[in-house]
Amino acid sequence: MDNLEQERVKRKDGWERELLEKLATASITEQRRARRWGIFFKLLTFAYLVTLLILWIPGTLPDAAMKATKEHTALIEINGVIADDAEASADNVVTALRSAYEDKKTKGVILRINSPGGSAVQAGYINDEIRRLKEKHPKIPVYAVVTDMAASGGYYIAVAADDIYVDKASIVGSIGVLMSTFGFERGMEKLGVERRLLTAGEHKGILDPFSPLKQEEKQHIQEMLDQVHQQFIQAVKDGRGDRLKESGDIFSGLFWSGEESIKLGLADGLGSSSYVARELIGAETLVDYTRSEDLLERFAKRIGAGAAAFVSSRTDLGINPAIR
Repeated sequence: MDNLEQERVKRKDGWERELLEKLATASITEQRRARRWGIFFKLLTFAYLVTLLILWIPGTLPDAAMKATKEHTALIEINGVIADDAEASADNVVTALRSAYEDKKTKGVILRINSPGGSAVQAGYINDEIRRLKEKHPKIPVYAVVTDMAASGGYYIAVAADDIYVDKASIVGSIGVLMSTFGFERGMEKLGVERRLLTAGEHKGILDPFSPLKQEEKQHIQEMLDQVHQQFIQAVKDGRGDRLKESGDIFSGLFWSGEESIKLGLADGLGSSSYVARELIGAETLVDYTRSEDLLERFAKRIGAGAAAFVSSRTDLGINPAIR
């Protein structure tokens, strides 16, 4: 190969090498640029999600600011069934109540109730705590405001307030106690299935749905329900006093419209939360103290863990007394 040919080969090799180097450099540069943009968009997405979560949690920023700067009316929501594993549990409501009363800017407290009832124990805990806090903070009035309903356990809580305000179409009352189960013993006989229940204790299998209900066990349960009912009645009398009208139906488990409940002395007047805050407490600004689930609980429920907990928590035979 002569010198000219060798020179041509060297130029070709140099050109190809230079092109490969440029392509490699461009590729690396593009990868770095893509990585930087990827990081940027990930950070942007993260910031967006954090903002959504902050806005998702009721009152995280606005209420905290208001608590620190101005007098207000504390609002506590009591929604749904009153139970140990529900949002309207005694732990949640009592925690919110204490927080509201401890805030020096709180001029009054509103319990906004929309509940069909639930656990007698949980409702009793809340009633007791309201009465205790009222005695400790006599200058801070507490009002119950009923939206759709305050029945049974919901009303048990409401009677601890100084006054109760309702909408004319609210459902109020249902002062009674119940316990429910089923009886399948005849169905078992027809199917030819034998129930083999072994117990240590004569009445340990009480209310077993596959066994006949004994008369003495029925009487025992009825006495217990009557006792819880009397506790409920006493709480209503303690809270309402001479405002209650004489009526044989008030403690029968019946319920009435908000308009009728005022006539019976179960409630004091018509009014919303805004009305009570503005006209009675004198602090129109409402600050929500309701204790909500934390983020982990919210996410768990959204992916199905809440449904599993709901099922597993109800695998008993329903023998706990409830006021609903």
